[in-house]
Amino acid sequence: MIIVTGANGKLGRAVVEQLLKRMPASQIGVSVRDPNQARELQDRGVRVRWGDFDEAESLYQAFEGASQVLIVSTGIMGEAGIPHGIRQHQAAIDAAKKAGASRLLYTSHMGSTPTSHFAPMIHHAATEELLKASGMPFTSLRNGYYAAAALMLIGGAIKTGELIAPEDGPVAWTVHSDLAEATAVILSEQKLDGITPNLTASEAIDMEGIATIASEILGRTIRRIVVSDEDFRDRMLSQGVPEASVNMRMGMFLASRQGDFAQVNPTLAHLIGRPPVSIREVLRESIGRQLG
Repeated sequence: MIIVTGANGKLGRAVVEQLLKRMPASQIGVSVRDPNQARELQDRGVRVRWGDFDEAESLYQAFEGASQVLIVSTGIMGEAGIPHGIRQHQAAIDAAKKAGASRLLYTSHMGSTPTSHFAPMIHHAATEELLKASGMPFTSLRNGYYAAAALMLIGGAIKTGELIAPEDGPVAWTVHSDLAEATAVILSEQKLDGITPNLTASEAIDMEGIATIASEILGRTIRRIVVSDEDFRDRMLSQGVPEASVNMRMGMFLASRQGDFAQVNPTLAHLIGRPPVSIREVLRESIGRQLG
């Protein structure tokens, strides 16, 4: 049985949907904090059990009978969340081992490094060390940067005509649906051991490029305006954005400047058998919805 954690979230649920296309529902289980939100999966024959990363015994029960466990990374908000997140992942690894799983998979990130300016990358790097130390066969999925984040950055610019942000670098924006499909292939076909190549779309685009694409789609100019880090921070804080969120955004820009998210790789395309969805397609669909 394949167990997927976080199956009420965007990526976890998408992985389950892709697995359902490839195997009987009776061979799939999910570990979720709120089983009521997964009733629709249960009605389709998926095994649904309560599992909380802060309750180790619940994870052991949720992982019972697992051959493979996919640990969908727990979200953290800034550096203060890193120790807690690492403890949660250690609990999941221990529970999977205790339950007798033969393989662990983890949703990591292409920018994973202990020295990153972007806190989630430190979180991922530490978890990959835990996986190595577990003694279990594992696959760490080096997912590309989620394209949904680009939509958050461009949203206000569509209204104002100005994309205001600090200096940045190219990012290999990648959609959840492609990553979910690839993950289901890796799980169902037992592919890729250890740390995977970067699972990315086919191009890396910076904020200037995103502004250009949005301008073409809209038929009017979106200006890319570069501001200092201090100005950007002050702007965000004055708009009521919590300081932890501001720090996260700044960390992303700082890491992208160093090229942490710039390397593209054909592995994702090979796994899903087609070109990954491009950031142009993502922007076209999103802008179309906003204007529709």
